[in-house]
Amino acid sequence: MRWLKPAVFALSLLPLVWLGWQAAFGSLGVNPVETLNRTLGDWALRFLLLALAVTPVRQWTHWAPLARLRRMMGLFAFFYVCLHLASYVGVDLFFDWAALWKDVVKRTYITLGMGCFVLLLPLALTSTDGMIRRLGGRAWRKLHKLVFPAAILGVAHFWLMVKADIREPVVYALVLAVLLGWRMRTFVRAPQRA
Repeated sequence: MRWLKPAVFALSLLPLVWLGWQAAFGSLGVNPVETLNRTLGDWALRFLLLALAVTPVRQWTHWAPLARLRRMMGLFAFFYVCLHLASYVGVDLFFDWAALWKDVVKRTYITLGMGCFVLLLPLALTSTDGMIRRLGGRAWRKLHKLVFPAAILGVAHFWLMVKADIREPVVYALVLAVLLGWRMRTFVRAPQRA
């Protein structure tokens, strides 16, 4: 199974490669800045949900190697969140920090998106083996439960950003609801086993 992590790593970079290819050949549509920003945000949310899905899928399939992908999926989620934020701040706002602050305060969906970023930041910073040892397993697991409110904020950010057709945000919300439901089910059952 040595091939699994490198293969998943390479596949996880494909959305960025494809986006770069489209940008290089002027194929991002009539509003390339919006397309760039939204596509990066879409992939950030997809990877966040994939990271949350690793444990339930591993438990369901009993395929242990999947557990080795959870951290990578989480880091790719953060990577795409950073690119999404960088494209918004750098390409859309041209690093106008006053405009950014105004948007964060005034637009609820941007407030929620920033909240998601703030919750994911300590998770990315503590994702190394060394940080797990320093924090201790119990504290590290407790901290990394921030992924659940971060995912809720991410889905809410997307839902509120969409102005008309909410079908796609509804799909993300349903996937998240199933994943959170699975977690709640295992959380409720855990004390019964003890």
